[in-house]
Amino acid sequence: MRLKNKVIIITGSCTGIGKAIARKAVSEGAKVVIHGLDEAPGKELVSEMGNDRAVLHIEDLTREGAAERLVAIALQAFGKLDAVVNNAALVKGSDIHSTTLPFLRSILEINTIAPFSLIQAALPHLTETRGAVLNIGSVNAYCGEPNLLAYSISKGALQTLTRNLGDTLNRENHVRVNQINPGWVLTENEIRIKREEGFSDDWETKLPKVYAPAGRILRPEEIAAAAIFWLSDESGPISAQVVELEQHPLIGRNPPKDMSVFEG
Repeated sequence: MRLKNKVIIITGSCTGIGKAIARKAVSEGAKVVIHGLDEAPGKELVSEMGNDRAVLHIEDLTREGAAERLVAIALQAFGKLDAVVNNAALVKGSDIHSTTLPFLRSILEINTIAPFSLIQAALPHLTETRGAVLNIGSVNAYCGEPNLLAYSISKGALQTLTRNLGDTLNRENHVRVNQINPGWVLTENEIRIKREEGFSDDWETKLPKVYAPAGRILRPEEIAAAAIFWLSDESGPISAQVVELEQHPLIGRNPPKDMSVFEG
């Protein structure tokens, strides 16, 4: 019970990585605010966890006052706030030719500005509990795929936000801010995207080993398991850290340029 009686807001938690984190957090003793845009799976998740352990809030995080309302719901339902998980993100493909300024702004609003806004709104309450923030980033923060330009920019900015606030808030407010950068994860959204791109129904079983040395990509539950450490007191005073959750090194990797790449 590493999160016993901790109250945690988890954005984007009706599905995918956020849902897995919420389930794992409740299993470790936490009470959670489930957030998302799709009410049906959110209600199902709250029913699974129990009304004494979870409460649901459906709202677009770009709406004025959304962050403040999330914080207010946590306080009203459970009386305090111990942690925030900024997981909600918009993943849409684009490159230099297709990235319009309105599109780039829309990605930044969800992926970077909304996390900043929620940290800002939650800070007085996290200061009271000496709480924690966990930002869910992406390995795309370092450079990104050519067809994920806007998304990669937003995650790079989030990473800088984590390191900046992780230093400042730890010193000034005793609030830790850390980030995990997942690699390729088999979420419901990723399955839908790949099918829309024309991949076969069993594409995840046929991945080249240059992308998936283990023969598969990551599962949401594996990201959730790592998240618990950063939300719990086990991580002690550690702050301003960014940790990659991937099955191969990101910096300095240079796969062999031989037939093994083409053979998988």
